[in-house]
Amino acid sequence: MQVLSVASECVPLIKTGGLADVAGALPLALAAEGVRMRTLLPAYRGVAERLSAPRVTPMDTPFGPVRLLEGEAAGLDLIAIEAPALYDRPGGPYTGPDRADWPDNAARFGLLGWMGARIGAQGLGGWRPQVVHAHDWQAGLVPTYLRLAGESRGAGEGADMPGSVVTIHNIAFQGLFGPETLAPLGLPEALFHPDHVEFHGQVGFLKAGLAHADRITTVSPTYARELLTPEFGWGLDGLLRHRAGALEGVLNGIDTELWNPATDPDLARPYRAPAGKRANREALAERLGLRLDPAAPLFCVISRMTRQKGLDLLLEAAPALLEEGAGLAVLGSGDADLEAGFGRLAAAHPGRIACVIGYDEPLAHRMQAGSDAILVPSRFEPCGLTQLCGLRYGTAPVVARTGGLADTVIDANEAALRTGAATGFVHDPDSAPALEQAIRRACALHRRPEAWRALVRAALRAPVGWGESAARYAAIYRDLAAPV
Repeated sequence: MQVLSVASECVPLIKTGGLADVAGALPLALAAEGVRMRTLLPAYRGVAERLSAPRVTPMDTPFGPVRLLEGEAAGLDLIAIEAPALYDRPGGPYTGPDRADWPDNAARFGLLGWMGARIGAQGLGGWRPQVVHAHDWQAGLVPTYLRLAGESRGAGEGADMPGSVVTIHNIAFQGLFGPETLAPLGLPEALFHPDHVEFHGQVGFLKAGLAHADRITTVSPTYARELLTPEFGWGLDGLLRHRAGALEGVLNGIDTELWNPATDPDLARPYRAPAGKRANREALAERLGLRLDPAAPLFCVISRMTRQKGLDLLLEAAPALLEEGAGLAVLGSGDADLEAGFGRLAAAHPGRIACVIGYDEPLAHRMQAGSDAILVPSRFEPCGLTQLCGLRYGTAPVVARTGGLADTVIDANEAALRTGAATGFVHDPDSAPALEQAIRRACALHRRPEAWRALVRAALRAPVGWGESAARYAAIYRDLAAPV
């Protein structure tokens, strides 16, 4: 089976968050299910150089002439859209060096959606997908453009159009643009309607995908249920309730080869058992200038610094962590006030708290290996990946009871501890006192070495890979597949 994945970022070429990890890991996992997946993404600055001997196809588009670069990187089969005027620029994939959104994002990701539909409808170099899988708002127009292409062919010829899937990675980001973008995007005025792309007077890229895709998935079963409520649906809950029969939560996984403490080249000492963490903790403490009580746990945070991630709650709960004698290592960037808050906290408690602003992938691996617990206090979390990495590395997750966090971590209550099922600590979301209590519970269990080791062993056994979810995606694709 042949599937085209359309994504705005993909490990190892470009990453700002978990979407890139998923886009990079899912194609490799699907190979075992007989699915050949190719991934379409923009050729941001530096991407073309990462492709091995790419085949070049010039093409005219409504957004101007482009070149498609077909090549491989890290075992992935990739198609990069080379449009220098849109993608070859400094900054990130969505924002400039000043962190402001690029003003032409509608065109930049309109082209991504148009090209995904164009390859879906007509193929490329003799290869044609049976299903097109679009990720988040940046690829949200793929199903809309596919619908328009099918209508232009007529009832007979349009019947062999590929099926379409849209995955919601985070509904808080919807891709909203003014109505003046409708014509440049090549969208008929008739689609500027609440049943199609119009969302409170704007063109909604994600809304378009949710309205027109054959199937909708999101990244955990709990998040799929949460999206149907006004609290979590961000104004699209009504549409999702209307399309509930097409919606399914398929839990994300992680690349268990990339995240493998037994072979990880970034670690001071790879390990298989809980005892192997000690050397990594010592190396991490030296790297970050921490002077830790060997009997107290070291917590870590690896996250975007935003209110969604609940890091303001952690600033409130930090005194409890310090009272327990624990340490804290923070890695991330985001809101200026949170960056400053953690900077002040680290400055006030040298040797106990360290803060690194930015993102450093090797350091993220070292923090997972060298910490005893990882904090994920999100107000909402579609799936979350850092808690899965924590489980893989025997680093007990302390998480809010929401979205995929609730689906992947088993709370260390007395019943779960007695049966050996506990893998972490779960607390009520959006509550600093609840987070504080969870931190204190983790510290109390850490003072019981045998019980802590049992929890870590259970965490190391927890399923965190793509096996079951890849099989579920393959089944969805088979349901939708158009004949080649």
